Amino acid sequence: MFDQCLYFNTTSLARQLEREWTLAFKPYGLTPSQAFMLRVILAKAPIAYTNLAAELNITKATCSRTVEGLCKLNMVKRVQADADARSFELVPTTAARSIHEQLDESSAKVTRKIKKIIGEQQFNSVVSTLRSISTSIS
Repeated sequence: MFDQCLYFNTTSLARQLEREWTLAFKPYGLTPSQAFMLRVILAKAPIAYTNLAAELNITKATCSRTVEGLCKLNMVKRVQADADARSFELVPTTAARSIHEQLDESSAKVTRKIKKIIGEQQFNSVVSTLRSISTSIS
């Protein structure tokens, strides 16, 4: 019935992937959204909310909610931006830095598992195609 439906098939795939990454990040007490956001903050800190939202292709409201959760978990803290006293940037805490490598490895492990299941060439092709479609639609 939905063989040719982009929405149905990408959403179905997203649910399956959500389960995989949920298991991967559960030991750290993080959701996949929190873990991917934290990985960006770890890699690009200090980072402004606007830049973080753009990097993850999410709304500022979604970004703020996820950041709030990371702050409550003591993984991220807000610091006043040097350029503008009215704005804040995000930096990882010591607790976040201490699990940086493990987060990256947990994500890489899921990626390797999926590549093994569907093949590396198909994996790379699908990711490339999805990024292209996403860019075209936005």
